[in-house]
Amino acid sequence: MFTGIVEELGQVAHIEPLNEAVRLSVKGPEVARDARAGDSIAVNGVCLTVVTKEKGVFTADVMLQTLAHTSLGALRVGAPVNLERAVTPTTRLGGHIVQGHVDGTGTIVSRTPSEHWEVVEISLPVELNRYLVDKGSITVDGISLTVVEVRADSFTVSLIPETLARTTLGFKQPGDVVNLEVDVIAKYVEKMVTR
Repeated sequence: MFTGIVEELGQVAHIEPLNEAVRLSVKGPEVARDARAGDSIAVNGVCLTVVTKEKGVFTADVMLQTLAHTSLGALRVGAPVNLERAVTPTTRLGGHIVQGHVDGTGTIVSRTPSEHWEVVEISLPVELNRYLVDKGSITVDGISLTVVEVRADSFTVSLIPETLARTTLGFKQPGDVVNLEVDVIAKYVEKMVTR
């Protein structure tokens, strides 16, 4: 489990093709510092399992299913990525409950800057719309964000300077693809009330 509070902006160090998978090496000295084989680290919101760690770089195997249904398949060496270690019982829950199980991808539609924040509109797969509410939570590339407005096929978020400086959303542009994870509590509520 994660909180959607990005700990570090890492960088893809190497991509090794495997049989029906890739081994992704990511430079992230902070998150790799205490990582061990078997630990979970979210990379752009996708929960990956650490295979090895050496000198601030960790590796993880990424299956074809994950590559096909997330933005990880488009990563190239040198690409920046949002990183977060799994929470512990003593971790502050600064964002919301995030599983690292991507529900779909969206595309940045527009960016509207203002003096103190930036409003970003992101497209939304129609089947995910029912899980979003104004002022609710969504995870975008592993970042816990508050939904400003839900639209028919998109939503908006406001990004504060801290988010713009410390995450990939500071420089992603219209047309860029992002991973989306809706609030898991909404999915459980839906299942309970539709029985």
